[in-house]
Amino acid sequence: SLRGSWRLGNGNGSVVLRGEVPGCVHTALHRRGLIQDPYYRFNDVMYRWISLDNWTYSRTFKTPFDVRKWQKVNLVFEGVDTVAQILINNITLGRTDNMFNRYSFDITSVIKEVNFVEVRFLSAISYAAEQSRCHKAYSIPPVCPPPVQKGECHANFIRKEQCSFSWDWGPSFPTQGIWKDVRMEAYNHYHLIHFSLTSFFVKSAWQWSLEIESIFDVVSSKPIAGLVTVSIPKLQTQQTFSVKLQPGEGSIVLLVNINKSSTVEAWWPNGHGKQTGYNMTTTFIMEAGYQIEKFSKAYFRTVELVQESIPGSPGLSFYFRINGRPIFIKGSNWIPADSFQDRVTYDILWLLLKSAADANMNALRVWGGGVYEQDEFYDICDELGIMIWQDFMFACALYPTDQNYLESVRAEVSHQVRRLKSHPSIILWSGNNENEAAIASNWFSIPYADREVYIKDYVMLYVKNIREIVLTEDKSRPFIASSPTNGLESVKEGWVSQNPYDTHYGDTHFYDYSNDCWNWTVYPKTRFASEYGFQSWPSFSTIEKVSSTEDWSYTSNFSLHRQHHENGNDQMLQQIGHHFKLPQSTDPIKKFKDMIYLTQVMQAQCIKTETEFYRFSQSEIIKGEGHTMGALYWQLNDIWQAPSWASLEYGGKWKLLHYFAQNFFAPLLPVAYEDKGVLYIYGVSDLHVDHKLTLRVVVHAWSSLEPVCTLAKDSVTVKAQSAVPIYKESINDLLERCRNCTRKSCVITFCLVGEGGLQSPTNHHFLSSLKDAVGLEKTQLSASVSQRDDIYVFVLQTTAIAPFVSLDVGNIKGRFSDNGFLMTEKKKVVVFYPWEPTSVEELEKSLTLTSLVDVV
Repeated sequence: SLRGSWRLGNGNGSVVLRGEVPGCVHTALHRRGLIQDPYYRFNDVMYRWISLDNWTYSRTFKTPFDVRKWQKVNLVFEGVDTVAQILINNITLGRTDNMFNRYSFDITSVIKEVNFVEVRFLSAISYAAEQSRCHKAYSIPPVCPPPVQKGECHANFIRKEQCSFSWDWGPSFPTQGIWKDVRMEAYNHYHLIHFSLTSFFVKSAWQWSLEIESIFDVVSSKPIAGLVTVSIPKLQTQQTFSVKLQPGEGSIVLLVNINKSSTVEAWWPNGHGKQTGYNMTTTFIMEAGYQIEKFSKAYFRTVELVQESIPGSPGLSFYFRINGRPIFIKGSNWIPADSFQDRVTYDILWLLLKSAADANMNALRVWGGGVYEQDEFYDICDELGIMIWQDFMFACALYPTDQNYLESVRAEVSHQVRRLKSHPSIILWSGNNENEAAIASNWFSIPYADREVYIKDYVMLYVKNIREIVLTEDKSRPFIASSPTNGLESVKEGWVSQNPYDTHYGDTHFYDYSNDCWNWTVYPKTRFASEYGFQSWPSFSTIEKVSSTEDWSYTSNFSLHRQHHENGNDQMLQQIGHHFKLPQSTDPIKKFKDMIYLTQVMQAQCIKTETEFYRFSQSEIIKGEGHTMGALYWQLNDIWQAPSWASLEYGGKWKLLHYFAQNFFAPLLPVAYEDKGVLYIYGVSDLHVDHKLTLRVVVHAWSSLEPVCTLAKDSVTVKAQSAVPIYKESINDLLERCRNCTRKSCVITFCLVGEGGLQSPTNHHFLSSLKDAVGLEKTQLSASVSQRDDIYVFVLQTTAIAPFVSLDVGNIKGRFSDNGFLMTEKKKVVVFYPWEPTSVEELEKSLTLTSLVDVV
């Protein structure tokens, strides 16, 4: 391995330092104290010079073996970011131009006892500009990001993380560095380059089978024969194959049939069963050379993307069947967890992904403007039961299709598919993010006469190249060309449909910041909602780390600088204004904290309303629309500390939205909405069996902790994996029944209760805007904290009904069992799960309790 400390220098040699590999220039400079935290205040713009310079990594190393004893020696880079010339002992081995590719160089003839290796980088910014200049035939938009993003141009001309040139939620840090492992490999006879396994269920034989693919480099001039034994002890399965490896690089594919008398436990998504994996050993014993023993985990699951006609509805369905069972997809969209990938540790990934699973999510979409995630990411998803919709890394742009570019992409795609296809968590490959929509809706104002050129390029890249490779490399999961797309309908229309946002086909992305988000009628009754969202600000404790006192106001230069979405801060104010009074405090810091709190309340309530709409639409068709089978909100996580659509802040802290998600994605949930003055409650269930439950509907006056009236409806049947209406009453009748109530003075809460402790979260339905609520009183909120084993118990007390009660313990890492709730009882117990050691004293000292009535 050549990991560790390298020499790092800039173009003219004026900056020289040690830099860790894997790593990048920015983190090296920061670690050595040569720059501040790149995320601090305005540093993203101050440090542009780093990405504009050309840096070189170099080191000497002793060869740890006798060179003469080995037939072949390779220098292998798992990832180079991005454009570099690679030299060993002053001999050029080759060049790299794709961050997502693996590069292996044959150094057999140039290696010595002591070697000098150099990786000479070229600025990604200048390379992208140069590539764009050379593409003379026609322009490939967009040229530059919108000015509000403070980004760099021509990201579509370089095979690099697209959002590293800036995005509407992230900074521009076009890094340079050896971002993954680098090592030497020496071997005789043969070498195993790649190993993968995918499972299939053979219906005709009613039997599971595994397809095992091994790719070898055979150095000897003659074929090598041998035996391969595959063994899965738990499934009483062992098979031996005789194989022959031809000289050069080639693959062998083995089909292992699982013993029929063994019971195979399938891999299930979170909330639907276990994530069973089986230990498997594959042994290669060849006539020449050493034996190779490969340990891996075998998982068994099937996936189908079902697109069929639906009675009473034009168009086609769009849903996933896992192991033969239709699954409603609940989750979010994943973006890179940091601008500097070397800072993304296993622990950070675990925290973020575990938080997704803890919020009852069963899926994430790895979005196409970031990176193909590291192996550990997918390992954790396999373990937690989080299904992955995997985009290829193309987003919100058109792309070139010249020969060199296509060759680079082909290598990237086959490498990534081979690397990732063994993971049961990945259920779909998707060609790009929003590029079909970009052409169909003409985002880039392309004259109609030139459209064909771009459509031809589109089909060339995503269909004739990417799709072709995916179908060859991996027959175990579906592929779609874009998101949003009309699926089979887009294919029929030549891969670019007239309206990729059509609710009758495929998936949709939907954003609307001006209409009132509590009004469910503005949302598309789509087959599958793969992106939708609202922004909010991260907590004060998160902002504080990267700002100074003068920044702490909603209208400061800093607050504008961090907002990369045009008019984003105003849009949040406008959305808050629909239902809440804006803060008027004369204390500027209190006013800023109140604003942050309100943006989080607004975001949580908006996405709750929208997600509940998608969930209750799963079993019905209304005016030809419905059967919604997926809700992935935008976005799960943050790349830095800034206002964004995320529910998890940079560092992993849960925003109020994430706490709400835990409830709105609950396996059993009552959902209410109003239509023409009538209240409807649906029972939504992801459970595998029907349940007879009691629906409790409680009406509270804002002015009293005693309920005004309570209704219990017994033996309500909530059907397995569906959404059914279970209650209906006109609001006027309800207010009449609860005599002392008006729309402004009362609120409705409701929950489902069943046998054996089965219970849904308690949900709420507001009868008016909270800015118009009558009877809300200033409350005394208090909390006592005690320790129980390694968790902490907060007992909350209130003197009046308190909406959106938020507990915040500042910088103490951890999460609560519930937060942002409507407190309708004197006492409530909330548990704190720490992520690092803390104490009762620390928690008491850091605790801030806020409810809506504290915002003045």
